[in-house]
Amino acid sequence: MVKVTFTLDEETVRTIRTMAERRRKPQSLVVREAVARYAAEGDTLPEDERERRLAILRELMSQPPTRPQPDVDAELREVRRSRRTGWHRPSD
Repeated sequence: MVKVTFTLDEETVRTIRTMAERRRKPQSLVVREAVARYAAEGDTLPEDERERRLAILRELMSQPPTRPQPDVDAELREVRRSRRTGWHRPSD
């Protein structure tokens, strides 16, 4: 373990102490668990960013296709085939 010093506001300190008493755990463990939980949530998008991205996706999906479906299907088949066999630059 590493000993560190932080400056916290009184309300945060009260909350840490209350949680430690309630859970009958050391305050340092309460802080470690809180940081671990916060870090795990760090990989999720904030709600406003999630909504912004979904709006962009909805807008894109509402637009008509720019290519015929058979062309798209053929390109996807080619991409899958090249992934299985390895990619090589076509000769000119």
